Amino acid sequence: MPIRPAKRSPNLALLIAVTMTGTVALHIFIPALPAAARDLDVSPAAIQLTITLYLVGLALGQLVYGPISDRYGRRPVLLASLAVYLLGFVLAVPATTLGWLVTARVLQSLGACGALVLGRAMVRDVSTDEDAARKLAVLIACLTLTPTLAPGIGGLIEAWFGWRAIFVLLAAVVGILTVLVALTLPETRRGTAPPGVGSILHGYRRLMRSAKFRRYMVAGSCSGTSLYAFLAAAPFLYVDVLGRSAQEVGLYCVVVSFGMAIGAGLVRFLVGRMEIRRGARLGNAVSLAAAALLLLADRSGALTVATLTCTMLLYALGTGIGGPNMVAGAMAVDPDAAGSASGLYGFSQMAFGALATLAVGLWHDGSALPLAVVLLTASATAGLTLQRV
Repeated sequence: MPIRPAKRSPNLALLIAVTMTGTVALHIFIPALPAAARDLDVSPAAIQLTITLYLVGLALGQLVYGPISDRYGRRPVLLASLAVYLLGFVLAVPATTLGWLVTARVLQSLGACGALVLGRAMVRDVSTDEDAARKLAVLIACLTLTPTLAPGIGGLIEAWFGWRAIFVLLAAVVGILTVLVALTLPETRRGTAPPGVGSILHGYRRLMRSAKFRRYMVAGSCSGTSLYAFLAAAPFLYVDVLGRSAQEVGLYCVVVSFGMAIGAGLVRFLVGRMEIRRGARLGNAVSLAAAALLLLADRSGALTVATLTCTMLLYALGTGIGGPNMVAGAMAVDPDAAGSASGLYGFSQMAFGALATLAVGLWHDGSALPLAVVLLTASATAGLTLQRV
C-alpha cells in the first residue's frame, strides 16, 4: 500500500533533538571510560571498545536505515530505531562484564544511526533544494555542539552519580522523544520503493552512477568530518606543544565548534542569494585558506594558542557554510531515494572522519604539521571535486 505522508511538515526542533541524541551518546560516555574500566576490572584499551564499536555500528547502520525507510516510510523506521536505542541504554545500566556493556553499546549505535539518517531524509522530503539547505544548516549547527558539550555533561554525571547514571539519563531522554515522535511526527515519505535486498543495492548503484552525487558525497566527507582530526589532535597540541592545561582544551574546542555553528547560521542568510554549488565552493574555499594558514603558522614558528584556535575557527566556519550545501546537493540528486542518499552520505562521512583521525594519530610528530596537511589535503580534494559539480 502506498505511504501517505501527512500534509503538515515535521517539527524541526523535534527532528534536531532526536538526531542530536545519536552523537550525544557517543561523546557523553568518554569521560566515564576510566571509571567503567575500574568497575568492570578491564584495561583502558579494552574499555575503548565501547567507543570503537559504537563508531563501527554508527557507520554501517546508516547503510541499512536509508533504503529501508525509502521502502517502509520514515516514521515507522524511526520509531523502530529509537526502540533499539532505548533497549541499548536499558541493557547497559546493569552491565557487569565488558562483553555485556559492548553489546549494549553496539545496540545503542544501531539505534542512534537511524535518527542521524532519518533526520536528514525527513527534512529533504518536505523541502525544496534551497529550503533543505537552510534547514540542514540548523541541524548541522546543533550537531556541532555535541562533541564539545556532551563530554562535560558526562563528566559531571559520572562524578556525582557514577557512570551508569549516564545511561539512565539517556534512556529517559530517548524514551520521552520516542513518545513525542509517536504522537506528533507525521510521515514524510512520498510513495514507496520496491522491497528486497536487490532493490537496496540497485538504489545505491543508481546513486553511485550519478557523478553529481559522487562529487557532493566526496566533497562533503572531506570537508565535514576532517574536523575530527582536530578533535583528536587538540589535546596533544594544546598541552604537549603549547603548554596549556588539560582543562583548557575543552574550552578551545568549544570555540572552534562555534565557528561551524556560525557558518551554518550564515547559510540561512545565503540561501536564495547564492545557488547551492556556489555556497559549497565558498565554504570550502574558506576552509582551504584556513588550512594553508595553519601550515604556514606551524612551519614559520608562529604556532600559538591564538593562531591555532583562530585558524581552526576559520576552518570550522568554512565547514559550517559548505556542509549544509553539500548534503543538500547530494540529496537533491534523487528525491525518491533520499533515505538511501542520506545513509550512503553519512557512511562516507564517518569513514573519512575515521581515516582523518587515524592519519593524525599515526603521524604524530610533536607539531601541527600532521593536522595541517590532513586538513589541507581534505579541503583541496573537496575543492577540486566541487569544481566539477
